[in-house]
Amino acid sequence: MLTVTDLSVSYGAISALGGISFSIPQGSIVTLIGGNGAGKTTTLRTISGLLRAKTGKIEFLGEDITKLPAHKIVARGLCHVPEGRMIFSNLTVDENLTMGAYLLHDKELITKNREYVFSVFPRLKERIKQMAGTLSGGEQQMLAIGRALMGSPKFLMLDEPSLGIAPRLISTIFEKIVEINRNHGITILLVEQNANLALEVSRSAYVLETGRIVMQGESKQLRTDPQLKATYLGG
Repeated sequence: MLTVTDLSVSYGAISALGGISFSIPQGSIVTLIGGNGAGKTTTLRTISGLLRAKTGKIEFLGEDITKLPAHKIVARGLCHVPEGRMIFSNLTVDENLTMGAYLLHDKELITKNREYVFSVFPRLKERIKQMAGTLSGGEQQMLAIGRALMGSPKFLMLDEPSLGIAPRLISTIFEKIVEINRNHGITILLVEQNANLALEVSRSAYVLETGRIVMQGESKQLRTDPQLKATYLGG
């Protein structure tokens, strides 16, 4: 569904990605893991059109999207839930969800999507008139994912969904990520510092170190790899 080939990105003279290549099969959950500064967020931001590639190619559903602006990439069904959630804190939950559907013109579809979001995250329906900035960290993450779902995505990129969330809600968020993938057929690319959790819910994984892919494979196999366990899995 998504193919990245020889992708390089620089911030001025500093190289952030050094020619990475990977592919995401339709209907799968794939994770990128790595330490701070490895290039995970840069990868997502480049795929979604927020950063420009220095070299390389990004193909989505067979179309070259490398040079497309972000809003045209979203219109093709590729949505990005950024690190830190980036909700509109001065708008209500309902208004945030409406913003997620700004490219849609079919009122029935918007209503259907809103009901789907509420079926996945019932708590958002309870908080529908509440200002988004007053939600807990976990509720804000639910809202950020729900806002993306309002746009009828085919492909969802999630950047650090467990960041800043109470431990008791992290498992709930990840259960919902799996549910969205299985029940709604949305392909997911997941960036997550919690490597154990990321490998538990994903089918396959790529390990990034200083802008390069140093390991890849099926998640269940990588979870038993001695080098990966020592570096990222706490043992």
